[in-house]
Amino acid sequence: MMTGVAVVGAGHWGPHLIRNFHDHLGSEVLWVIDRDDRRLKAIGQRFRDVALSQDLGDVLEDDRVDAVVVATPTTTHHRLVKECLEAGKHVLVEKPITSDAASARELCELAASRGLVLMVGHVFLFNPAIQAARGYIESGQLGEVFYLSMTRTNLGPVRVDVNAAWDLVSHDISIANYLLGTHPRTVSATGGSWINPGIEDAVFVTLHYPEGRAVHIHASWLSPRKSRLISVVGERQMLTVDDMDLSEPVRIYDKGVAASPPLSDTFAGFRASIREGTITIPKVTLGEPLRSECEEFLSRVAGNAATRSDGWSGLAVVLALEAIDRSLKEGGAPVEVEPL
Repeated sequence: MMTGVAVVGAGHWGPHLIRNFHDHLGSEVLWVIDRDDRRLKAIGQRFRDVALSQDLGDVLEDDRVDAVVVATPTTTHHRLVKECLEAGKHVLVEKPITSDAASARELCELAASRGLVLMVGHVFLFNPAIQAARGYIESGQLGEVFYLSMTRTNLGPVRVDVNAAWDLVSHDISIANYLLGTHPRTVSATGGSWINPGIEDAVFVTLHYPEGRAVHIHASWLSPRKSRLISVVGERQMLTVDDMDLSEPVRIYDKGVAASPPLSDTFAGFRASIREGTITIPKVTLGEPLRSECEEFLSRVAGNAATRSDGWSGLAVVLALEAIDRSLKEGGAPVEVEPL
């Protein structure tokens, strides 16, 4: 069955979404909506069979449209998604789902009450390297997971509507929740605003999860080097995911510290307690995560169960982001994350 799709927002990410749904055998892009005539003109030149409009009403009134993809600024998500759900359309909305937890919860409940799909575009959950890491964690190969260390830095793009936590850390919270299979209970965060007053350009976040697990995240758009690195430290083995390494993104380290007998406080004793084994580089076939995300959405619209990144998981990310903002304002004080 062909799914009729409309894409709202033809800015930075919109054309990639349009391409994926346009080229997919199971979907047809019927409309692209944007307020910018220049963007619409560019889309029209590339996708000549797609109708263009500045009015969302054209989509809401079109019975051929089964699903709407929202790729607009975060502050507009609540209004646009709500209108689409009320019109009976399934929705894929870019991350974060909304700019506050209350409106995100409202959308989740609305979608559930209408029997509609609400999915959030946390695209890194569809990265084969992240999926491989989750598989190793779930298999127990690493043993008990102690903590995750995550780095996401680059020079730009600098945002003026949200801080680095909402722009960048949102990715890492979604990944950490996915890898650990749960949500953080408390967070503490510090950061600095150097480019635009009141908007943090870099943040340092620590999240505490159940069973004593911790996640530390360094995110910045004011850094000389682009880095997307995750380290998973386990009881028996350790694992890294380097998203910048396209050929060998995942490495498993057979190393650790022997906890028994009790460690010596001498250097020689400590060295004797270190266990160093081989480094395994599994084959990970990288595809286009965005394509996998779009396929997941179409599968859910067709009636299949959700596997990743539904509305509720998007809400969990926003709840953590709100706690991070509170901690930033309180100088890094620990803040409890509101439960789902």
